[in-house]
Formats: sequence, C-alpha cells, structure tokens
Amino acid sequence: MPQSLWDSPCGCEPGDPHASAATLIDRTIGASLAQATGGLSPASVLGAFGDWISHLALSPGKVSELSADLLRKSIALADHAQSVIVGSETAPLIQPAPQDRRFAGAEWRTWPFSVIEQAFLLGEDWWDKACCSVGGVTQRHEDMVRFAVRQFLDTLAPTNFIATNPVVQRRISETGGQCLIDGTLNWLDDMTRSALHERPKGADAYRPGIEVAATPGEVVFSNHLIELIQYRPATETVRPEPLLIVPAWIMKYYILDLSPANSLVRWLVDQGFTVFMISWRNPDASDRDIGFDDYRRLGIMPALDAISAITGAPRIHAAGYCLGGTMLAITAAAMARDGDERLASMTLFAAQTEFSEPGELGLFIDASQIHFLENLMWAQGYLDSRQMGGAFQLLRSNDLIWSRLVHGYLMGEAEPMNDLMAWNADGTRLPQAMHTQYLRELFLDDALAEGHYMVDGRSVALSDIRCPIFAVGTEWDHVAPWRSVYKIHMLSETEVTFLLTSGGHNAGIVSEPGHAGRHFRIMTHGANLAHVDPDTWVGMAVARDGSWWPAWSSWLGQHSGAPGPLPPLGNAAHGEPPLGPAPGRYVLAN
Repeated sequence: MPQSLWDSPCGCEPGDPHASAATLIDRTIGASLAQATGGLSPASVLGAFGDWISHLALSPGKVSELSADLLRKSIALADHAQSVIVGSETAPLIQPAPQDRRFAGAEWRTWPFSVIEQAFLLGEDWWDKACCSVGGVTQRHEDMVRFAVRQFLDTLAPTNFIATNPVVQRRISETGGQCLIDGTLNWLDDMTRSALHERPKGADAYRPGIEVAATPGEVVFSNHLIELIQYRPATETVRPEPLLIVPAWIMKYYILDLSPANSLVRWLVDQGFTVFMISWRNPDASDRDIGFDDYRRLGIMPALDAISAITGAPRIHAAGYCLGGTMLAITAAAMARDGDERLASMTLFAAQTEFSEPGELGLFIDASQIHFLENLMWAQGYLDSRQMGGAFQLLRSNDLIWSRLVHGYLMGEAEPMNDLMAWNADGTRLPQAMHTQYLRELFLDDALAEGHYMVDGRSVALSDIRCPIFAVGTEWDHVAPWRSVYKIHMLSETEVTFLLTSGGHNAGIVSEPGHAGRHFRIMTHGANLAHVDPDTWVGMAVARDGSWWPAWSSWLGQHSGAPGPLPPLGNAAHGEPPLGPAPGRYVLAN
C-alpha cells in the first residue's frame, strides 16, 4: 500500500514534500497566530498569570494584606485630595521612580492633576505588591506578571490622554490647537513610512560611509557571512597586537563607529591600535539554515586567520558586543580547549555568558515561546528587525512608545533624529536556525554556563580561558543585566577586570570622553582570589566621573607590547588583498 501524505514523517520547511499534513496545518496556523500577536505566545503569558492567580486565590493572608493596603491607600488619597482642594500645603503620598519623568512638569502639582498623579502612582504601587511574593509562584512567572501588568498600567497612564494631562492641555491652549494638527501629520507620516518599510523621518541624514560608519579603512576579507574591515592607522606607530571587534548581528556593526565625535573605532585608532571590525551579512530567507555556530565557524575564526595573515601578529586582542560577545566567549573557550593561544585578551561589552537571569528581554523565553517563534520564522525563514524592535521598545515603553505618542502626536513636537536613533532604525534579520538554537541552547538550557555547549562535537568550558578578561556592564541594561554579565567571574579561572558604567545597553557603551554626566566603577579580580558578589563589588569599587573608554584603553595597553611599525593595509602576498573601501557592501544591504 503506498504511503499517503497522512503517514509521511514530520517536516519543518515550507514546501517540504515529507512534511505531514498535520505539521503543515499546525505550522501555518501557528505562524498566522504569531503574526497577529507580534510573536508573543499566549500560552506562555496565560501560564504565568494562571500560576499567579491560582496561588493568590490560595493565599487568604496575602489577599487580606492587599485589601488592607488598598483601604489605607484609598483613605490617604481622599485626605490628600481634600487638603489640595482647600489649598493646604501637603506633601505627596508617593514619588515617581527616579527614572520616571512622566510627571516632571509643574502643572502636575496643581488641582486636580496632582490627585490624578497620586492615584495612578498609588495604583502602580498596589499592583506591584499584588504581583510580588505570592507563595508558590515561580520567580520567572512572577517577573512575567509584573512586567505585563506594568505594560498594561503604562498604557492607562494619565499622561497618555488629553483630558488628564495638563502639560498637553497647556500646549493645545498655547498653539490654538495647531499642535493636534501637527501631531496628526506626524502620525500619518510615521504610519506611511511603516507601511512602506521606510526609515523614520530624518534617518536619511545619517548615511553609512558618509555621516556614520565613516572611519577610513578597507575591506580585507569577505565570505558569505562577513566582511572584515581593517581601519587605517592614525598614528605613526601602533601596538603590535591588533584588535578584532565582534559586534552583535542583531543590528549593524556601526553602533561602534557612529559619528566621528562618538565613534569607538575612530577613538581606538587615535590611541594607536590597529583595529579590525566584522561586518555581518544581513541574511534573507535563503539563509534560514545558517546556525548559531556558523557565526563562529564562518565569522570569528576566519577573521582571526585573516588578521594573522595580514599583520603576522602572534597575539590578537578581541572584543565582543552583546551577542557578539557571547559568541566570542564561546570561540575563546573552544580555542583554549584546542590549544589555540592567539588571543592576547578578551573584552565583553554588555555580553552574557550565563542566562539564568536573562533580563526583561528574556522573561518570556520558555519552551512555548520558542515554539511560537519557530512557527513565525518557519513561514519567512528569519526574524526581522520590526518583530525584534517591538520587543526592545517594550523594555522602555515609557520612553520609546508613550513619550513618543504624547510629544509627537498630542503635542505636535517632531522628535529630533540623531545618529544612535538612525542606527537603531537600520535593522537586520536573524536566520531561523540560528535564532532557534540560540534560544534553546543558551536561554532555555543555559548550556554554556553549565558546561554542555558543544563545538565541533565536544563541549567547551569558559574555565579553560587563560587570557585576561575585561567585562563591561551597564547600570540600566534591560537586555543584558549587569549582574548577569558579572557572572563571568564565576565561570572563568583567569584575571577578570569588571567595569560598571552608567547608561543602558547602547548608550552606556557609546560613552565617548567628554560626554556629560557619565561615571563608572572598575576593579580587577585576580585568578586566585575568593569570589566577591556583585552588591559587595559595588560597595568596594570607587565611582569615577567621565567616560570608561580611557580606562579600557589603558588596560589594553598594559596587556600589549611597545608601539612599533605599522602593519600593511591588507596583504595581497598572503592572500588578503584590499577588496574595497570601508564600510563595505554588507552594511548597506536592507
């Protein structure tokens, strides 16, 4: 009897002749649902809320405590409102969080808006207590519920509505309503650009190779996945150890080579370092089978080989940012396992090597969520920048979503574009296989930290790394929380210098000298010293004002030889001729 479609084995690729009908139906429905929800698994969210609400229902003491707290807050708010009405001087019952700038305007100190503000903040506080410390709820589910409730409350904030926002009302009065017309035009422009997949207004003023990504250099190596850029020296002598920078492939590399004034690459070249940068190819549907390890095999390793051939240097500094840092750590561990001693040092910028505390971005990453994303990527072969961008915006929804709504659409104030915002709008895609493997093996299984991440059929261990490590965490990082980055101390058995800087995942790294309001802490931990927990570390490390870049440059200098002759720009004799000027072709691909 011939095998029917119903008996065929399970398949995963669109158009796979061996895919079962059931698989195709499930994948198709799953992909459609994922498109509708922006890639968020309803099962994952419902599981967290089910865990929370069921255990709250079984905790009469907690319910009684919350009821009493709600009553106290209601009575206090009524007394506060009465005092404000009669004009008595009264202190606020609650203050916004330090990073919450929504109620900064003086208009929020007047009746009735001061009471509206206090009612909202008290409600936020009550809901946060309701989500916390419910016996039996897993920590991940508690964090998911807190995050989801916070997003819901941020949507209902009085600052988002004309009737309850006195700052918007003043603006309408001052402009005679013109701001609402301007805001509508801003909204229409944004919607049109989004529908046409165009960059935001003003982003075209920051063109790679002209206004940004403009540090002079040459592409000296290229394959299907990378272009390797070597930057022209700016000093008469350079350190003998070249520096390879491995950026994340979630976005394009030039966050580290923005405008000349805040380009880390340009600054390093001016300090006398020979700098190489990987520029990743922006994958499309045909690259769906590019796996996570391909970024090591086709990316970092051939880049190191090309640098060795061009410069002849036996030792190379390497720095990795975000996901690029995670892959650099894996590569360094595999090199150490295999006796490859070319790395003079390893620097990690906001890069995780341990994922038990994944940060808010990873709160919803569980088996259900990964399966949901697999369905989404199955239909298109990749995860695109718009799908990723929505998740990143939620991490700072007050600043990136609701503030834009208020200022751009209600107050008619066009948001000024800058180089960092233009870079953020220049998105990339993630191949299906790579993203799935990354989420399953690192986020879900924490395989690297637990010692069962496989490279070339054998496990690697970060404890094998012997070169000195410099790790940078940022205080407000929602993507790679600094306490998670700090765990490199527990996973390695070499000297670790940890630096904690002000700012977030991007702005904390792009922190050029002269940037106002920056500070950092730094301390080196010897290979044989006892462990210091992160909170104790903060108390021990002295805060310093200014940019952290000079401190890193000094550290690199301490682990480098004396300055010497300039290496060639490419090396045709060794098979690595210049292929064209920086920034190359890959960074220009949409």
